[in-house]
Amino acid sequence: MATLNATTTPVPIARHRGPHLGALAVVYTVLFLAGLYPVTTLASKTHWPGPWEPANVIVSYFQTHAGEVLACLSLQFGAAIALGIFTATAVSRLQFLGARAAGVWIALFGGFLTVFNGMASAFTSWTMIHPAVVGSPSVLLGLYYLSFALGGPGFSIPMGLLIAGISVPSYFMKLLPNWLVVFGMILAVAGELSWLHLFLPQALFLIPLVRFPGFVWLIATGFVLPTAIGGRRSHPSQEVA
Repeated sequence: MATLNATTTPVPIARHRGPHLGALAVVYTVLFLAGLYPVTTLASKTHWPGPWEPANVIVSYFQTHAGEVLACLSLQFGAAIALGIFTATAVSRLQFLGARAAGVWIALFGGFLTVFNGMASAFTSWTMIHPAVVGSPSVLLGLYYLSFALGGPGFSIPMGLLIAGISVPSYFMKLLPNWLVVFGMILAVAGELSWLHLFLPQALFLIPLVRFPGFVWLIATGFVLPTAIGGRRSHPSQEVA
């Protein structure tokens, strides 16, 4: 009489080699938030002006706070580097785990574009406080709005693509818990909708909605996304009596 019994055999565990995603997300968060400190009222009586501020307030701030602006840019430039490494590592991890969907490349595009726009925003702001530029209010003001566009919607729109590009494959492959996927998709939708701010000023809230909860999502994903594949594989074995 033939019977079938399930047996298991060990399968070598393969681990993804690369920087720790959670640590990279923490470094990105800490550097970016540290960069905000010098340009907020926590450090001085005035703060980095928003695009709704009068032109004279914007111009006056950058003419008199070059040191604070430079400290902010230096730290946030470092944050952009950490985000770029996070993006490259996350995409490599998803491919290692077997993801072959377009979402992986969407994540790569979104992450690198976020980094590029962040660096471009920092360089533009650095130009604003250069001695040859800071004395020209009209040029300074034009560079300010360009810097805001790059660091505002230019951040939140591609960041939404990075988050969606990681969340969707992770959902189908069961790599992340459902709550983290849902959280990520909410942030991704908010990021894509933030383009409305370009002609609808009331949509400005979508940009910080992506940025600050996005820190939490990146850190959680960095620590939760699996690093290894393998384990024990079960298969039927046949016995004859």
